[in-house]
Amino acid sequence: MNLTFKPIESNNISQIMPLLTLVNTTTPIHLLEQRIQEMITYPNYECVGVYDDEKLIGISGLWYSTRHYIGKSVEPDHVVIDESYRGKNIGKLFFNWIYEYTKKKGCVAIELNTYSGNRKSHKFYYNEGFEIYGFHFVKVLREDQKFY
Repeated sequence: MNLTFKPIESNNISQIMPLLTLVNTTTPIHLLEQRIQEMITYPNYECVGVYDDEKLIGISGLWYSTRHYIGKSVEPDHVVIDESYRGKNIGKLFFNWIYEYTKKKGCVAIELNTYSGNRKSHKFYYNEGFEIYGFHFVKVLREDQKFY
């Protein structure tokens, strides 16, 4: 393997779709595409990737904010490693890169959410030194009140 870690250019953002659909199975693809096209216009968002040579094998969105209780923080969002590359320590390498990359941008903390049923991610984040600080609540405001 020849791994590199780097931001994904806005004009190439659609390349994340195959990995994004692995973890986001309920949102119609046209809505995912529309949403990522909107997200890349936000100044506090970027998407980063793991490449094996030129092949994209991992992704994470990064949301930047300043919070009164911790300071400048980053939230990795929808972290995915290609299924055929899992179990090879790539997630750990990716997060080590994210830690250093975001520290250089002034971040002093990382916050994240993980689906309650994704026990493998829970173990990973515990092993990375993350602690549960609170609960993440969602209220859907759409008329159909469905989550997608």
